[in-house]
Amino acid sequence: MTVKIIADSACDLTDKDYQELKIDCVSLTVLLDDNSYLDGQTISAKTIYDAMRNGKAPKTSQVSPQSFKEIFTKYAQDDQPCLYLAFSSELSGTYQSATIAAKEVQEHYPNWQLQMIDTKCASFGYGLVVLKAAELAQSGRSLEEITAESQFQAEHMEHIFTVDDLEYLYRGGRVSKSAAFMGTLLKIKPLLHMEDGKLIPLEKIRGSKKVFNRMLDIMEERGTDFSNQTIGISHGDAIETAEQLAHAIRERFDVKDIQIRMVGSSIGAHSGPGTIALFFSNAKYQ
Repeated sequence: MTVKIIADSACDLTDKDYQELKIDCVSLTVLLDDNSYLDGQTISAKTIYDAMRNGKAPKTSQVSPQSFKEIFTKYAQDDQPCLYLAFSSELSGTYQSATIAAKEVQEHYPNWQLQMIDTKCASFGYGLVVLKAAELAQSGRSLEEITAESQFQAEHMEHIFTVDDLEYLYRGGRVSKSAAFMGTLLKIKPLLHMEDGKLIPLEKIRGSKKVFNRMLDIMEERGTDFSNQTIGISHGDAIETAEQLAHAIRERFDVKDIQIRMVGSSIGAHSGPGTIALFFSNAKYQ
């Protein structure tokens, strides 16, 4: 039986991605104006970005154990082998919710095959790991093979990104109020990356053009074998900027493919409109 790949909405894939590769997705919750919405289902990322531009401060909450229990039970009843790939546990309690639910379901279905990976990834970097796993599943690979390859992909996924306004990082507790104020005043663009699943400031650069050039420098320093991998770009309602970055990458590197996705509601509520993120592997492909 084909392995079922399960992800959560922080992977920032599209409905087309989910449908074509038969990926099941559970949604994080987005809170706006005292109302709760399901990321990607009952609210769009564009709605969140427009609200933030108008001064609103949306919040998010993790997927509940009950939501995972329902989806896990469905597949356990059919004895369908599953791999759940999770948004970084350093940024959300969603992986913990899945762990609680899995334990309960496996008490009733002890022979059900389920593997779970805390990818320590986010946004489309996480999404690239999910897409690769789904492609392997569709090709008939075993649960063990897909799990091992997914773990490898996740461990070697680089996340390099910048935000348009430091105020959003301040709201999320990533920078101080004074740093946000001075950064905006001096037009400083923060460059950040992921380290063991955590969001870590990397450099401060003055000016958008310089920060994008620096992103490409870091890609050259850290990445490898670009002709055999898909490069990911995600954006906070800034498609033109994302396409400009993709063009610059193609001019500088021999890349197999570049795919662009919008940062979804659950991550965009913290990073804000104008965010640009670059994802690539630092491992050589066989």
